[in-house]
Amino acid sequence: MAAAKLTPLGVAVLELLHENPMHPYEMAQLMRERYVDNRVKLKAGSLYHTVERLQQNGFVEVVNTQRDGRRPERTVYAMTAEGKDAFQQRAREMLGDVVQEYPQFLSGLAVIDDLGPDIALVELEHRLNKLRAGVAADQVILKRLSTDGTPEIYWLDFRYLAAQRAFELEWAEQLLADLSSGRIRFQDTETPLSLVTKESHERKTS
Repeated sequence: MAAAKLTPLGVAVLELLHENPMHPYEMAQLMRERYVDNRVKLKAGSLYHTVERLQQNGFVEVVNTQRDGRRPERTVYAMTAEGKDAFQQRAREMLGDVVQEYPQFLSGLAVIDDLGPDIALVELEHRLNKLRAGVAADQVILKRLSTDGTPEIYWLDFRYLAAQRAFELEWAEQLLADLSSGRIRFQDTETPLSLVTKESHERKTS
């Protein structure tokens, strides 16, 4: 595995091993406690597979085994010098490079006129409801993180995610207002926007 090929989950594993050696079960617990699953796909099977690949490529090594009562033996891993070098290179790229990403929402915005107001306004409302719930949940988590003693530098990623979601909510609310008022016009309908909005609302609440 070349440094540039380190997956986000591989980087997250090495990130934890920067602190101290640990076994995959402990890694999974810490990742959930720190909301790492907001930025990487975290599944037990993929985590163990990632650790195995890191070991095969010489980025981590076994330093100990632990047994707690009747539980299966747990293998403790530490980062090697090669792993630290690979991590440093990949981390610098992830922080410093601007990479073109392709969010699904951008494609959704591009087809709003094709959907027409009857569907587009309803789907935007659905998105807004989910965003509002997400923003509310973010605020609860941010409050906990800011008061439980967790150093702020450990949750900068979550701060960014929360700010991004809050921005998207504000932007999408303005978009819905602009479409509903007719300031941004649908090109393929002659139906008054006020009537479309009213009909959409009646269908949602019926």
